[in-house]
Amino acid sequence: MCTELNTLRSSTATLSAAPMPVAAYTRDIATKPATSVPRLESIDLYRGLIMVIMLLDHTRDFVHRGGLYSDPLNLATTTPLLYITRWITHLCAPGFVLLAGASAGFQRQRGATIPQLSKFLWTRGLAIVLIELTIVRVLAQGSVHLNFVGNLQVLWAIGVSMIALAALIHLPPRALLVVGIALVFGHNLLDTITVPAWTNVAAPVPTGWGKLWIVLHQGGFFPLTGATSPIVKVNYPVLPWIGVISLGYMFAHLWTWDADRRRHALRFLSIAMVAAFLLLRFGNVYGDNLPWHAQDTLLKSAGSFFNVQKYPPSLLYLLATLAPCLFTLSILDGRSFTAFVPRALITYGRVPMFYYLLQWAWAKLSGITVAAMAGLPLDSYFRSRGDVFLGAPIPVFGGTLLHVYICWLLGVVVLYFPCRWYAGVKARRKDLVLLRYL
Repeated sequence: MCTELNTLRSSTATLSAAPMPVAAYTRDIATKPATSVPRLESIDLYRGLIMVIMLLDHTRDFVHRGGLYSDPLNLATTTPLLYITRWITHLCAPGFVLLAGASAGFQRQRGATIPQLSKFLWTRGLAIVLIELTIVRVLAQGSVHLNFVGNLQVLWAIGVSMIALAALIHLPPRALLVVGIALVFGHNLLDTITVPAWTNVAAPVPTGWGKLWIVLHQGGFFPLTGATSPIVKVNYPVLPWIGVISLGYMFAHLWTWDADRRRHALRFLSIAMVAAFLLLRFGNVYGDNLPWHAQDTLLKSAGSFFNVQKYPPSLLYLLATLAPCLFTLSILDGRSFTAFVPRALITYGRVPMFYYLLQWAWAKLSGITVAAMAGLPLDSYFRSRGDVFLGAPIPVFGGTLLHVYICWLLGVVVLYFPCRWYAGVKARRKDLVLLRYL
């Protein structure tokens, strides 16, 4: 434990060694007046890029023969291309949550008061959770069978994190920064606190506190009440994500600095995160429950090294995925984008929720189409995932990775047109408050 705490202190010190000391950084936030910050195309472009990558992941879920019920990072069964296809999508959730926090910070800089921003965050967070439990549940599962409430996934994590941020923004900036750092760097210290996993109807049902711990940090399954009641699967325990969104809120302050200083800070932070990842990962010191081991080939050893824990997101997972985010933003920052591809990505980034819902529909339609062409039964696409957990046969989808990439690229093109239309509607109809929630 002493070694883990010393490692945690050194990692926190690395972060604090950014171009402006933490104390000065937070004092700068507290004393600077709100400034007018225009919509940042670099932020929208990166958000659009990770959303396009996300479509690849969900298309693979429904098209590839392994689909939802296999692990593409399993070194015993995967291939290099399948591994990379899955690993690259790790970039999506951390970048999206960080930028959700930054968006709240930008609203504050544009003049929103703390009470106004707090109200917006908790109401939008609640709306996002409801969308996860209703619309996404239908689109992703194709079934509303009540034996399975559904996966609590990235929208759930964002929604709950927004609700938490609605309270946390009332703290002094320094305190909020400390909370974010502590949750991101320190949550793995809680890994030894576990509740017995619920694996089937014969297993003991977790207590109320046990279910709360599963939701906050551990993840996994639990029935809502008794052993035969509807099942909840928590893919995204919320505690580390609250840390990420809190740091995202503070991260927005970088855009009140001059461009050169900001780009230098982004590069510095990304390099520091890579260094911290390598330092902790090589020795399996701290920050991940999936230790890496040397394999019989260099490629497999690399696969083991980079196979970090996403559910819940470990410190090493967050370091490995947020470092590319910051480095890419340091490259994009301050540029003008006139070519079609960057403009299309910016369009996606300006309507993230609308795109998110459409891409679920596209991914599932792609899977149904490929399965139908292969002559496979389609009932798997309209059956609750809870059926598998309760003993039903694991569905077999029919596509190859080539099918996955073809469906993905087609989806990127097709979804551009409704997203462009909706982005225009949002830009024209500022009077429609509900558009801010979709």
